[in-house]
Amino acid sequence: MLPTAVRTYAPEGETPVLRYPYWEHLSVISAITPEGKLYTMKREKAFNSAGIVDFLKHLLQHIRGKLLVVWDGLPAHRSQAVKDFLRQGATRRVHLEQLPGYAPELNPAEGVWHYLKNVEMKNLCCHNLQELGDELRKAIERLRHKTDIIESFTRHALAGATV
Repeated sequence: MLPTAVRTYAPEGETPVLRYPYWEHLSVISAITPEGKLYTMKREKAFNSAGIVDFLKHLLQHIRGKLLVVWDGLPAHRSQAVKDFLRQGATRRVHLEQLPGYAPELNPAEGVWHYLKNVEMKNLCCHNLQELGDELRKAIERLRHKTDIIESFTRHALAGATV
């Protein structure tokens, strides 16, 4: 999550510059429900197939009943570890569907990241990965209380699917 300059102030004719240190990595995976609930998991490394399975287990712990998971074409989503997890009994509760190739407008989670970057965390420059993680956690908590906004991400994706 690189800093996103939304609006800045600088003397006329001088381009504002955001200065921030580069950090190793911070990855976040998310899921939203049509009812406006937001589930996330954060790591300081890229999500691989084991991380995807961990997130699916996280969802199964927190959401009752059957889950329809609609996700993008990330290779880790189709990995052998995910297939093994499903084969070991997860298919009783989890059904996976893949979005068409590069269709971010159909992915409600893209709305989550756009909102977090451009509203909750706009103009934010963190000094280190810990600070970024803390600010992200606070931004996610603020968004979790705005279920109407989270629901709008699903509505927007559905409207794009019917066009």
